Amino acid sequence: MRAAHGWVVGPTVVNAVASGVSATTTLVVAWGVSAAEFGRFTLVLSIALIVTVGMLMSLHFVMYQELPRSEPRDRPALVTTALLSTLVLGAGVAVAGLLAAPVLTALLGVDLRTLCFALALALSMTVNQLTDSFLRGLEKYALTARLKIAVAVVYLGVSAYCLLVLGIRDIEFYLLALIGTNVLFAVVSAVGYRVVPRLWSPALIRSLYRHGGYLTVLAVLGSLLFGVDLIFLNHWAVQSDIGVYSLYNNFPKRLLGVVFADGIGLVLMPMLAIMDRGTALRRIGRLSPAVFLATAGFSFTASMLFFLLLRGEYPYSFGLMSLSALGIGVHTVFNLYSAALLMGGVRGAKVLIVAELVATPVVLACQAVLIAWQGLIGGLVAFALSNLVLVAVVVVVSTRAYRPEPVAGGTRTREIP
Repeated sequence: MRAAHGWVVGPTVVNAVASGVSATTTLVVAWGVSAAEFGRFTLVLSIALIVTVGMLMSLHFVMYQELPRSEPRDRPALVTTALLSTLVLGAGVAVAGLLAAPVLTALLGVDLRTLCFALALALSMTVNQLTDSFLRGLEKYALTARLKIAVAVVYLGVSAYCLLVLGIRDIEFYLLALIGTNVLFAVVSAVGYRVVPRLWSPALIRSLYRHGGYLTVLAVLGSLLFGVDLIFLNHWAVQSDIGVYSLYNNFPKRLLGVVFADGIGLVLMPMLAIMDRGTALRRIGRLSPAVFLATAGFSFTASMLFFLLLRGEYPYSFGLMSLSALGIGVHTVFNLYSAALLMGGVRGAKVLIVAELVATPVVLACQAVLIAWQGLIGGLVAFALSNLVLVAVVVVVSTRAYRPEPVAGGTRTREIP
């Protein structure tokens, strides 16, 4: 890997640093505003992440695959069709959300202003992720890294200046800043690809959306499984608890995403893609205890250091941090199983969809009951138990789907349709 792809290491490190700067900005905002205000920030972000699934329809994942293997002359049509179609769909989803505001605000337990911020943030995140996928799909990793670090530094600088110098404590300002930096990246990234409106193709967009169908189902399930906890908290807990929960749970998840996506994933994903699926799943099973202990320990230690920098509204609790670390450890194991199945193509995606569909009622019931009963503590316990249920179901379903059968001279994996 080093010999063939050593040139990727530099951009990967810069990407990881950019993600770290963005995470630091979140920490700065949490430090500067009240826990209740930060709770609103996190609630808007959680709703936006769910809405983004419907706006994006997994076209960013499709671009990762289609752009590298397409002919150079066909790439402008792919980029143009994906971008224009996503802008139209995203705008349509936003308008539909506003028209359905009376129902959505009652269902989510938020006011109209919060819903509007969530829809605007979702649209900005959609174009950000899609344009990022164009650059990565075209293998312009160095340009992507430079743009990401530049935008991340701008966001951190603006946020820190407004907090420390201007004393702005209104969370809506920082939501607007986040929306602005997402749009800024999407605009400046245009230097790396061509958009030719006359190349937009209805036939091509049907093909792209068909390709992203299974991934979109998984994205919807993922948003449901790992996004409604904050909505439940918004119903049954005080606003400040949402802010504290975000620091104990969402911030460690963000750190995990940086390490997993921009670090370990560089080597792990190619290895999983070429490995026999049954073999990969069995190896992950053997490594799971070590992975759990390592990530739980990392999460506990890193979060403890961050809490030392925060104000009194975010009290450090050994018990809460322990619960958070347990949840992050099990969540990492689930992510490993998910990655192994996703790298198995359509069959692997189908297996993961079945497993998540089976687990969803149990997970949602667990979250609703525990959060309604114990609020913040219940949310942390529910996150750990939810991931434990998901791991157990994935193991059972994938074991049946990739059942090893004896053959002369050893075993081979029998894939059950």
